[in-house]
Amino acid sequence: MHAADLLSKRAELTPNREALFDLHTGQRHTFAELNTRANRAANFLRQRFGVQKGDRVSILAQNCLPFVDLLFGLGKIGAVFAPLNWRLTARELAYIVNDLQPKVLVCGPEYVSVLEEMRETVRVPFFVSLEGADIPGAEAYASLLEQADGSEPERPPLDPDDAYCILYTSGTTGHPKGAVLPHRQILWNAINTVVSWGLSEKDVSPILTPMFHSGGLFVFLVPLFYVGGRIVLARSFDPEDSLKVIVEEKCTVILGVPTLFQVWMNSPAFAEADFGHVHFFISGGAPCPPSLIRAWSRTKGVTMRQGYGLTEVGVNCFSMTDEDALRKAGSVGKPIFHSRMRLVDAEGRDVPRGETGELVIAGPHVTAGYWRNPEASADSLRQGWFRTGDMARQDEEGYFYIAGRYKDMIISGGENVYAAEVEAVFREHDAVADAALIGQPDEKWGEVGLMVVALKPGLSAAAEELLAHCQGRLARYKIPKRVEFVASLPYSPYGKVMKAELRKQWKVESGK
Repeated sequence: MHAADLLSKRAELTPNREALFDLHTGQRHTFAELNTRANRAANFLRQRFGVQKGDRVSILAQNCLPFVDLLFGLGKIGAVFAPLNWRLTARELAYIVNDLQPKVLVCGPEYVSVLEEMRETVRVPFFVSLEGADIPGAEAYASLLEQADGSEPERPPLDPDDAYCILYTSGTTGHPKGAVLPHRQILWNAINTVVSWGLSEKDVSPILTPMFHSGGLFVFLVPLFYVGGRIVLARSFDPEDSLKVIVEEKCTVILGVPTLFQVWMNSPAFAEADFGHVHFFISGGAPCPPSLIRAWSRTKGVTMRQGYGLTEVGVNCFSMTDEDALRKAGSVGKPIFHSRMRLVDAEGRDVPRGETGELVIAGPHVTAGYWRNPEASADSLRQGWFRTGDMARQDEEGYFYIAGRYKDMIISGGENVYAAEVEAVFREHDAVADAALIGQPDEKWGEVGLMVVALKPGLSAAAEELLAHCQGRLARYKIPKRVEFVASLPYSPYGKVMKAELRKQWKVESGK
């Protein structure tokens, strides 16, 4: 079985079961209906635009049902789904589009002006408009879908290593890279998630994060379709509306990022929200403060797990039991079922348990490499092991803790200082909303820590107070030498602090 068969098989097994509720349109769709839509998308792309195996098709739009059509429809004909990050500038998008060279670009009305700005510099044979978007020369998606044949398209021969999706990294250093996600990776991420997280056909999950990101596509969408569960599709995130949806649709498994969980707690609707139907919340994208996990447990009695994943190795790489989610707060858990993981030093040797090393991962859920970038592929994939660039340690019970990105590690006086560990201590202070550690040159120590802190609304704390808070919690060499305050930290669409922006602001160069 290939990932391309997933929706067809599910539609065969449970055709009349509700698969997706589209909040934007108010329509509910069965698996049979979604499969027919995917077939229609595949057929019009092949027949109208000549899309064949290996051709790329992109979409630039807010979350909407065509993401689902294209994800599953393109897989059926062996073409490649390559959604675009709408948060990027026209110049940044133009680089990606020219690197991808998609045969078709589907665009929503919100991004017509961005498309117009870059259209003269990109090479795209065909454009398709969504929801009445005014794009010269483009055909309307709804009309093409309605007129297309809904039967299963003829399948080309598919290999598990054939590309299914190409998703671009954030490009914080140099140009962004397109991670090639093969058919096997999509399928095995679904299998690993269902088996390791205990998902069932009774589970319901909302998609609240952008679908141009691997989290929106693969944390719950594909795994739940694999097992026969249900998705609630939100166009964008609104604190009050999303809480209402979680309660009304009786969602059982919910993905968020740490900032989202904090926003929910600050919402007037939070106190009245009944989460009795929830199996677990899972936080991803960035380290979740244990204090936040404990706060949700204390106030709502719910299980919150901390997840870990990368686009290149599958978004769901670890598993945590409900029983240990609170006891091991701060850990991402243990490796998923069908996976191999090691922690290694700079020479690739395994480090002893308890020591920090780079996390490397192997298994069928690992990327095939980077699009048209053999150098980056060779650097990241070595003898089947993917170098994540994340530093981690494993405790005596086998639980993993992420210490931070290698490039964020500070070497002070010959000692390694891991950003995530220091940031976690700062976040435990009652007045701190979030904190991000960057290094700055120092004549004596080589490098010392600069902590950039955002305080909670209405609360205050002096730098001296925060540094005193670290005493006894961190070794002296780990305590930052400088604290600066900002109104808010810069975040990526998936909740990660963009440290490259902080380095620019504080004029610090990263040599890693």
